[in-house]
Amino acid sequence: MANPDRLSGVDASFLHLEDDGVYMHVGSVLVFEGPAPAYNELIARLRARLHLVPRYRQKLAYPPLVQSRPVWVDDPHFHLSYHVRHTALPAPGGEAELKRLAGRVLAQRLDRGKPLWELWLVDRVGEDRFALVGKSHHALVDGISGADLVSVLFESSTRPPEPERPLPEWTPGPEPSGAALLADAMAERAGLPVAAARAVGCALARPDRAAGRLLGAIAGLGSMAAAGLDTAPPSPLNVPIGPHRRYDWVQADLDEFRAIKTALGGTVNDVVLTVVAGALRAHWLAHDRPVGGVELRAMVPVSVRADAERGALGNRVSMVWAPLPLHAADPLERFRIVHGAMAGLKESGQAVGAEVLTRLTGFAPPTVLQQAARLQTRQRLFNLTVTNVPGPQEPLYLLGRRMLAFHPQVPLAGNTALGIAVMSYAGTIDFGLLSDYDALPDLEALAADLDAAIAKLAVAAGVRRRVPRPVTAA
Repeated sequence: MANPDRLSGVDASFLHLEDDGVYMHVGSVLVFEGPAPAYNELIARLRARLHLVPRYRQKLAYPPLVQSRPVWVDDPHFHLSYHVRHTALPAPGGEAELKRLAGRVLAQRLDRGKPLWELWLVDRVGEDRFALVGKSHHALVDGISGADLVSVLFESSTRPPEPERPLPEWTPGPEPSGAALLADAMAERAGLPVAAARAVGCALARPDRAAGRLLGAIAGLGSMAAAGLDTAPPSPLNVPIGPHRRYDWVQADLDEFRAIKTALGGTVNDVVLTVVAGALRAHWLAHDRPVGGVELRAMVPVSVRADAERGALGNRVSMVWAPLPLHAADPLERFRIVHGAMAGLKESGQAVGAEVLTRLTGFAPPTVLQQAARLQTRQRLFNLTVTNVPGPQEPLYLLGRRMLAFHPQVPLAGNTALGIAVMSYAGTIDFGLLSDYDALPDLEALAADLDAAIAKLAVAAGVRRRVPRPVTAA
């Protein structure tokens, strides 16, 4: 039987992807109204809820001789105060200073010898706000399960939480020896043929279902192979990246995006990709770059997590390639191209094929996974990542203080200087832009172009532009 604490092939690949300047953690900047809680008050709140996410008290243990993927084990030296940091912004303490701090925090690699997460309490954001800057390694949590994690740690009521019932003192389990890790890995590997035989037996018991799944998988793999034959066009976004980051965000009204997709007959994700294409087109033109015939390719992660798996940590993601037609001057034409391509991707089964490949990584030896991950860092399959995750739609609270904004962050792949994460929260939709510090020095200008692209698409679709609704509204 497989060890449930062992990293999946996908999760392990995120470890192998890390290299100089490439750090595979996801993060967020959460802004709250009111004065910041005392540090000890925040620590007490997290300690009372941490039993709901036991992975956050576990570290990675590596079997010797690279016989298998690492496993999660209790960290006998876990200290919550190590993972929860406390800082404040310099004057004037506004958004610009918060973004600069977030860029520095998100640029730092997580310590592999400890549980793979950090949380920074930031005092004095403006006159009456504070923030939390958090990050967790992608091997621990993906975007969908991360959204659920936020819902677990925070409250959904304006009232301060009731005092938590005292919990038994957490006692870490014994740390396994290298010999025990090796023995477990070898036993699991020996059981792989049995698991494969059991899967074949289930297929023979229901050949009609098995045939349908097989045909779908074959079609999906074929679609993935065909898509993979095309490389992404060269662009200034695809250069070797360094260790430093810039971070910015754009906040919009979710109902505006819904109105645009209804008016044009598409999806919210189509709208997201269209405005990203519009922003990049404006950025290209501002730098006197030709846009004729230019169609960038975005890697769009797609969750394949079943509803029954919501809340489980680890990664259940697939991916598709989405076109970003910079050549199209008309916002409506850009939308038509994006919508048509994304509808075709769904019909082609690319996401199904990608899921098959990610499942197959569970059977790949660690050394093969590591080499494959290193090859991916030299990829030319996409120009940037655009990930869209639905977040909680009810306002969330921390110790009675309302969360006003949820600005997400997605890591940069090797040779990819820009990543855009999109998260909806309580009637707003937030674009978090992360860039290499040197390759994209005018990230703030790109954020302004994104805001302008949203406005232009709304006007073209006949939708009245909406200012993001303040989350503090009753």
